[in-house]
Amino acid sequence: MAEETKKVKSVDAASNTMLEKAEKEGISTIFDRADKMKACNIGEQGTCCKICAQGPCRLPLPKKGIEGEDTRVGLCGATPNTIAARNFARMVAAGSASHSDHGRAVAEVFLATARGEAKDFKIQDTKKMVAVAKDFGVAVTVGEGDDEKPRDMTEIAIELGEKALAQWGQQEGEVPLAKRAPKARYDLWKKLDVIPRGIDREVVELMHRTHMGVDQDYENIILQSTRAALADGWAGAMTSTELQDILFGSPVPVHGEINLGVLKDDEVNIIVHGHEPLLSEMLVVASRTPEMQELAKAKGAKGINLAGMCCTANEILMRHGMPIAGNYLQQELAIITGAVDAMVVDVQCIMENIANVAKCYHTKVITTNVRAKMEEPNVVHVQFDEHHALDNAKQIVTEAIDNYKNRRSEVLIPDEKATMVAGFTLESIEYHLGGSFRGTYFTLNDNIINGRIRGIAGVVGCNNARTSHDSSHLVLVKELLKNDVIVLTTGCNAMACGKAGLLTPEAAKEFCGPGLKEICETVGIPPVLHLGSCVDNSRILTAATAVVNAGGLGNDISDLPAAGAAPEWMSEKAIAIGQYFVASGVYTLFGVGLPVTGAPVFQDYLFNKIEDTFGGKWDVSDDPMVIAQKMIDHIDKKRKELGIDKARERVLFDMEARRQIDEDVA
Repeated sequence: MAEETKKVKSVDAASNTMLEKAEKEGISTIFDRADKMKACNIGEQGTCCKICAQGPCRLPLPKKGIEGEDTRVGLCGATPNTIAARNFARMVAAGSASHSDHGRAVAEVFLATARGEAKDFKIQDTKKMVAVAKDFGVAVTVGEGDDEKPRDMTEIAIELGEKALAQWGQQEGEVPLAKRAPKARYDLWKKLDVIPRGIDREVVELMHRTHMGVDQDYENIILQSTRAALADGWAGAMTSTELQDILFGSPVPVHGEINLGVLKDDEVNIIVHGHEPLLSEMLVVASRTPEMQELAKAKGAKGINLAGMCCTANEILMRHGMPIAGNYLQQELAIITGAVDAMVVDVQCIMENIANVAKCYHTKVITTNVRAKMEEPNVVHVQFDEHHALDNAKQIVTEAIDNYKNRRSEVLIPDEKATMVAGFTLESIEYHLGGSFRGTYFTLNDNIINGRIRGIAGVVGCNNARTSHDSSHLVLVKELLKNDVIVLTTGCNAMACGKAGLLTPEAAKEFCGPGLKEICETVGIPPVLHLGSCVDNSRILTAATAVVNAGGLGNDISDLPAAGAAPEWMSEKAIAIGQYFVASGVYTLFGVGLPVTGAPVFQDYLFNKIEDTFGGKWDVSDDPMVIAQKMIDHIDKKRKELGIDKARERVLFDMEARRQIDEDVA
């Protein structure tokens, strides 16, 4: 029976190998704790209120459900709907704050680089900088008429950095990138008065409204939740993605390897873990210097192996082809291999228990951000300073190299690793659809209209220890592919797909329906497009907008045959992401559960009535096959509304027909 339990903890063979090793060596992991500690049923329902010292007030659903009027109230009289809405809103606030604070850090480093104060960084993509500058209202030329000429790039960079950073403290007006949305979507937000005025303002106001005795109207609470979520998706996170591309280089499709098998027994293994790529970019540079390579060899290692964990992994994969050791639930397991000389962490999704696991091995845990320290005495802190970034990176790499000789336990590196292609962006997808001169999203639209591609799915999100690791991700994605739905992915879902071989062009032949298979083989792309880290969910929004703007599939994101899902979500960031997708017009499904079931009226609002306002809505199921079917049903409904529910006859276009397409797109 114990053997059977171990098998269902993860569908990943490498993870199961390390769980067996952990059991033999007496190491407790998150998988063990999930077995022993059961979730609070009232917390799962979302109706436990602890925002004042009179509580916690717990309002569970009666075992037989609500019969007649719902008379449950907290000490202050708060109803289940108010309590659940406040709890939901506070998750949105925390999630928006997390991704947006990441964006603020990137904006600060970008501005310091533009001013010449962070000399180890340099702007890599000036073409994209000019395009993004226009979105922020930054002039990119000087002079008029015949005297007009390009503006100095340093001046553009400084003004862009200043305007980008100003979004956090902005008190009135609108965040600039909201105007990137389709006009119909922007006009709807304007009408509803939910366009964010400034990032910090919306998060602070949401926290205020959910304080005891303030906002008690669940619909009004969700309107402010929407402002805060949009401040994340269409401001903080989107700004982060754009500035990272400009600063570190816009990703292009690149080959990489993934899973614990990327670790190397005879090299210094450094894992970078977290979400902000500022330091990890410098760690790539430092680890490749002759100085560090020679030091590693002097200590008996053949070289330095830098690998990623969680979303920092996605960042360095997309820009440098660096290997990924695993996703969220594999962070403890990587240390248990006995081969990790240093785990370098920044912010978000870092388990405090990695310090406890590291005590049992030789691994040195190194924190690098003042916002995310650990109190464990065996944890080293090296504060990242953008003004001395390369020096910080070399110090960290040296710590790892010096620790190589301290390996003391059995080193067991699983054999499992897979190849993948990652690094897709709005621009690179357009290029794949037609090259430098003929690239257009109309090519994608045309194949949706003619039925070869049924629709588009965004499948994203974390792992959750209360599910079988990676299982829901893979069941859902494979079912979508089988039904000719192309998948855009980020974060831990992207890593699950990579480990399962879904991120290669060859996967189309094995996993896709006939229409999607034909498109992928013709274009030469995987059926699942890896768009980056979880902060890069903004790429899905901009891609959806590009599809709308290309024409033929409605006037708004809510018109598209598209849906989104996070089948193994676990963090507050996921709730913020879900809300900004719903507010952008996307049918959004979560696995595991959503903490609203204890307030049936509020749940009905999120799952049904909110669609009348935003064109998107929430849904939930713990069965990935049910999620897949709901997404496909929604896609089919949208196809019918667009009048494209029947496949069109295939037509061979002559040059005149192609010219007409170009004129229509123009």
